[in-house]
Amino acid sequence: MAKATRLKQPAQQAAYVPQNRDECAEMINKIGYISREIEGINMAMNDEIAKITDAYTGKATAQELILKQLREGVQAFCEANRSDLTHGGKSKSADFVTGTVQWRQRPPSVRINGADSVLETLARLGLKRFIRSKEEINKEAILNEPAAVAGVAGISIKTGVEDFVITPFENNL
Repeated sequence: MAKATRLKQPAQQAAYVPQNRDECAEMINKIGYISREIEGINMAMNDEIAKITDAYTGKATAQELILKQLREGVQAFCEANRSDLTHGGKSKSADFVTGTVQWRQRPPSVRINGADSVLETLARLGLKRFIRSKEEINKEAILNEPAAVAGVAGISIKTGVEDFVITPFENNL
């Protein structure tokens, strides 16, 4: 069964307001019908996108394989002739008539496995300069005790927002 259509929006002024329960029920019915139409249009669009994707994926995959082989071949040649191409290591790139190849060293990075045990070890070894502590405002605590922060500048508690939700019954077309 498909997920129920549900429209959620802030309550506001409407262009047309039904005048009785029957008109309101009819409008809800129309909302459900139009929502299902939109869903059908989106499904048809996704089907067309899938067909187009399938049609081009094979072509792209074949080209990607050729590209990979060409890159590997160029890299193998350049690695074998690196000293000549970089003039004995004096440069980090080599120019060809059709393009350039470059050797670039990536900047160092840190990778942490088991962050909790690493934190404990750093603290135990007295290496707290490598531990970052972050202070942040606990919004949940403020919501639990709004009176305690009533006079604090910069804190406001937003209340009274009401959403209006329409959930039409689902009928299969």
